[in-house]
Amino acid sequence: MAAAQGHLSDGPDDADGDGSPSVFRQAVAGLQGVRLRPEIELDATPPPQRLAPFSYALEAAVVVDDEELADGRLILLHDPAGHEAWGGTFRLVTLVHADLEPEMAADPLLPEVCWTWLTGALEARRVPYGAPSGTVTRASSHYFGGLRDREPSTRIEIRASWSPEEPPAGPGRKGEQGGGAGVPDTAAHLAAWCDLLCQIAGLPPGGSPDAGVVTLPQRRDPQSR
Repeated sequence: MAAAQGHLSDGPDDADGDGSPSVFRQAVAGLQGVRLRPEIELDATPPPQRLAPFSYALEAAVVVDDEELADGRLILLHDPAGHEAWGGTFRLVTLVHADLEPEMAADPLLPEVCWTWLTGALEARRVPYGAPSGTVTRASSHYFGGLRDREPSTRIEIRASWSPEEPPAGPGRKGEQGGGAGVPDTAAHLAAWCDLLCQIAGLPPGGSPDAGVVTLPQRRDPQSR
């Protein structure tokens, strides 16, 4: 299992509640420890309650020299009955945004490039996934009046979702709720998502190979509706 490097805070990240399926608890456990770059600050955060019967959320920021370069939220959804649009019982949803350098903001192919950063991060980690969808939004700000001395700025936002591949369940899981599906490799998906955060923040590839293992604190159940 990977491990989270960086700032961690208390959050609703205990997956041992009696009401959550075993496959969901195992998928959440995969998110509770990943090996990441030291620039990433990772926290559990209250998940939305209406997107799926079971959900779990993380928020992260890329911080260098006390400056936040990018931030985002990753939500794990689980519907034991399955979802036709997902092609399975699990879905990952994300919102990522960052301020851009002027030369990058002016690139007419920026939306396409940002989308390939997401799919490329998943493919570089060899993470199997399906049914990706999303939007890339570029918003420019120009300042006037008392703010006229500020330079124009551009903010990029990626909203996306995809389905982590669910391997076949082992013999011991046949009777489980969730149609017998196995547990997706959520740790690998989280690592790929953090790669996306670092890329949109403008960091060079790679990180410290000696990053330590830190487990997210476990206090409350993942949100269920």
